[in-house]
Amino acid sequence: MHQNIILNKSLPCQNTCCQNLGRFENITFWRSKEVAQRHSKKEHSTGLIQAFIFEAADRDDIGGSAYGGQRAICCTPDLAKLEGCKQGQIIRRPSAGDLKWPIVLNTQFSGNDLSTKMDPSDIYITKTGMYNLFFVSCDPSLKGLVMTGKTLWKNPDGYLPGRMAPLMKFYMLMSLAYVVLCGIWFLQYLRFRKDILQIQNCIALVIALGLFEMTLWCFEYAHFNNTGTRPVGITTWVVTVGAVRKTVSRLLILSVSMGYGVVRPTLGGLTSKVLLLGVTYFLASELLDIAENVGTINDISGKARLFLVLPDAFLDAFLILWIFTSLSKTLEQLQAKRSSVKLDIYRKFSNALALSVIASVVWIGYEVYFKATDPFSERWQSAWIITAFWDVLAFLLLCVICYLWAPSQSSQRYAYSEEVDEDFDEEEAQSLTRGAPEGDLSLVKQEKNVGSTDIDLEDGAENGKIQ
Repeated sequence: MHQNIILNKSLPCQNTCCQNLGRFENITFWRSKEVAQRHSKKEHSTGLIQAFIFEAADRDDIGGSAYGGQRAICCTPDLAKLEGCKQGQIIRRPSAGDLKWPIVLNTQFSGNDLSTKMDPSDIYITKTGMYNLFFVSCDPSLKGLVMTGKTLWKNPDGYLPGRMAPLMKFYMLMSLAYVVLCGIWFLQYLRFRKDILQIQNCIALVIALGLFEMTLWCFEYAHFNNTGTRPVGITTWVVTVGAVRKTVSRLLILSVSMGYGVVRPTLGGLTSKVLLLGVTYFLASELLDIAENVGTINDISGKARLFLVLPDAFLDAFLILWIFTSLSKTLEQLQAKRSSVKLDIYRKFSNALALSVIASVVWIGYEVYFKATDPFSERWQSAWIITAFWDVLAFLLLCVICYLWAPSQSSQRYAYSEEVDEDFDEEEAQSLTRGAPEGDLSLVKQEKNVGSTDIDLEDGAENGKIQ
């Protein structure tokens, strides 16, 4: 049994005023009846459990190896001769920096008792670093030992573990960034509310979900930092909102890639398939996020995580393939129609997507390298960046979409029109991206039938109207 502890001091400290506090509360060990009945009531010590705390950098001071064999934590008869340790106990060598470290706390069973309780104790740590807590029994008869209770670890600035503390400030900054984006977008939204496209409503929803998610993360981390426990209700809400936001964001990108709201008014027969993919992705993302965050501060086991990560990764890969396939078809359609302005916008969108995919692949490679080369989490101070990167990337891509499809005065008019002249390109570009100033002349394009020489007088009169 073991637990990783990350302790972080935000201020330099030279004495006990800045100590990190560790506390053991109601730690109880239970052994089987069969093992307990092997002893009499009069026996004093019938089983030893040791709790020891050490800094990851001092891990070589724990355990030993006899004749170059496998390294063992417990003292064996051979190691007792070589190391001078006490057989049946942990091998401990004093740290070069502090002779009191590693700390070892002993708890013993008495007589034929089924349980024993660890004495309440406080541990004070004055050095910043990654610390590990292990509960070990070197007695083979205590195999299958059960432990109940809890340990509390507090940094000078709160209960948040060191690797999570920077994320609280990060989510505050992300909340401010979403507030700014939300303010800019909704000012434009209200200004041109009569010409809003459905795709712009979807963008507004993603912005609102992003702001809500970042705000909930701030509350969740603040509660954790103040109380030492993760609020299950808030954490469940925040991961659910996050799963919804990620799902809607991906469906938005897919819909835009298909030309929805700009080239085509509906998705037609693809609507049900897109919705089915969205529901599936939401469930996969929700299960993974709940397993990793709700009720725990440590990563789930490797096998369980792999079981939950694979569906999420597969769906992401499938979405990327579908997005770029649809985007290619949309670009071909715009090129065939000589819609140069929309073609330029979609090319910019394609470039942004390509850059985000390349950045994602590179970052995944770095993440694998980071974890593979840091098995003892000694680079915990920069581990928060792994999580933060994905939120920053999603926000930047959302900003690009907001810029390319910002509400404008003529959004609705030019949403599905087909260009037949290059003369209108400049004016359409302004209407699609920035909107036209009040008082400008805007022309409504008329449809022309190939082979027809008749001109509708009403259309001609309409072209001369001032908007």
